[in-house]
This record gives sequence, structure tokens and C-alpha cells, in this order.
Amino acid sequence: MSTLSRRTLLAVAMGAMLAAGAPLAQAADAPITIMVGGINKIIYLPAKLTEALGYFKDEGLQVELQSQPAGVDAENQLIAGAVQGVVGFYDHTIDLQAKGKEVQAIAVFGKVPGEVEMVSAKAAPSFKSMADAKGKTLGVTGLGSSTDFLTRYLALRQGVESKDYSLLPVGAGTSFIAAMQQDRIQAGMTTEPTVSQLLKTGQAQVLVDMRTEEGTRAALGGLYPAASLYVANSWAESHKEQAGKLAHAFARTMQYIHTHSAEQIAELMPRDYYGNDKALYVTALKASLPMFTSDARMPAGGPETVLKVLSTFKPQVKASNIDLSKTYSNAYLLEAK
Repeated sequence: MSTLSRRTLLAVAMGAMLAAGAPLAQAADAPITIMVGGINKIIYLPAKLTEALGYFKDEGLQVELQSQPAGVDAENQLIAGAVQGVVGFYDHTIDLQAKGKEVQAIAVFGKVPGEVEMVSAKAAPSFKSMADAKGKTLGVTGLGSSTDFLTRYLALRQGVESKDYSLLPVGAGTSFIAAMQQDRIQAGMTTEPTVSQLLKTGQAQVLVDMRTEEGTRAALGGLYPAASLYVANSWAESHKEQAGKLAHAFARTMQYIHTHSAEQIAELMPRDYYGNDKALYVTALKASLPMFTSDARMPAGGPETVLKVLSTFKPQVKASNIDLSKTYSNAYLLEAK
């Protein structure tokens, strides 16, 4: 067979693999691209912090961090094989398994979502709880994102059906704030540092706080592991050494977070993360640090809570026989040690 023929067959085979959603093989020492669902969000702080601390390099890894505003977009990049990992919400692993795609979290950053449902100052007098969401427009980062999942669940838990309100994708940060200022949304789900910015200016109030274990248990009925690093199960299996090194790098970062102050952590962040108000960023960090795991391990009982939430309003998840053991693994943390 000629060289040209072999190349043609190889190209056809690669095209077929991509069409089927199969990730292409990657050399053991190849650079790893990780897509972050909004890299300057504090819930995803461990991604940039691990890079800043030099922990990727300590493990001998070449890691490139990219940012995508909404987790659902990052998820799509992973499925397409454009990136090797995603820093996003763990709940995507369950949702994807229901769609026939197997991905797993190999390092868990957040025991809780770190999300806050904010209500605008204008709407606050008549919007006291999610039971008042009827007829309102609620902001989410993107349709199909974790903020979409959680918003629907919080409303349904208060007896408000999806047909009774509207969801509007408004992104995060400045675009979220603008949507609230313009009254395009009366309430919405966002994270730090946006929460602290809205509170400081008095433009919004806290309606549901899922930055703490107590607030999350009250809102969702248990711990809800959220921010994490997830990868395709097939990639982790064929790149065990790299997966273990990634997990170990993030575990070191989680330990750093629990042994250093918000001020020390802020010093390692790029200036554009906090702009001209570093004090506000530190305040936001202090409000967020309790949500992080100390060892990057999946908290006990967490996956069951996430499955319960998704099954409530996602028929495809409810109808699927979800194998939670395939949606996360602590084994790579153990291998790294």
C-alpha cells in the first residue's frame, strides 16, 4: 500500500472517530489543554492558582488554561476532543452519562456550588423567595449550564414550574450586572466576585446562598459537589500517569487554599481578576474559601444529591440507570501519592 493510501485511510479513520465522539489518542508527554467555564470566577480559582503556584510544572506537565464563559460550552469542547479536561460543575458528568457520554471528575474543588441567587433591589420588595419567581425572568450563565439546572430545581422545590417563569442566558460578571441594571432579569444566579460587587453597590440582595454547607443543605437537601476537573473516562484510562499528576497538582492547591489567607491568595491572581478594587476581591474570597475541599476528593453523599436534583426535572437523567461510580474517581489522587 502506498504512503498516500495509508494517509488517506488514516484521515478517514480519524474523521470517523471524531464523528462518533471518540477522543483521539494523545502522546503521554503532549500538552494538556483545560477549558475553564469562566476562569476568573472564584468557584474555579484552583485552576489559575495551580498554574500560579507552579504545581503543574512541578508535576512535569504542560498545561494550557483556556476560558469559556459557560460550562455547557466547555463541556462541548471536551466531547468534541478539542480539549483534554474541563474545570466545570460535576453535574455535567451525570447529565452526559444520560446522553451516552462517559466523563468523570478526577479532582473536586467545591463541596457546594458557590452559587448565589440574587434578586434586584427593584424586585426585592415583592420577590422574597423562589416561590415568587412566577412571571419573572431569571438570569443564568447559559441554557443547559449548571446555573440552569440549579435555578430550575430551586424554583420547583418552591412549587414553581418551568412554564411559570423565563430563563435568560446573561453570562457572568459585567454582563450579568448589566442585565440586572437594565431590568432584563429580576433575579439570577451568579458567583463571587459578582455577588460582592452587587452587594457593595446595593443593586441586589441575596435570595438563596449556596456558598456555605449550611445554605446548600437548606436549598438542595445535602452537599452538592460542584467545581471540579473532569475528563473523558477513556482519556483518563489511557493517560493514567498524566491524570494522576493533574489530580495531585490540584490536591496540593486545595491544601494551599486551606493553609493560606485570602490576602495571600489574592496576591497570586492576575490584576484583571480584581481591577481597581482588590479589597472587594479579598472580601469575595473570604466569603468563598469555606466551600472548597481540602484534598480534592469527592465528598461522601455528594453524587447522590446531584443525581436527585437532576432527576427531578431532567427526564433523560431520571429514565437512565446512572452509574455514579463512573462519574468520578478518587483513584487518581491515590495513584499520585
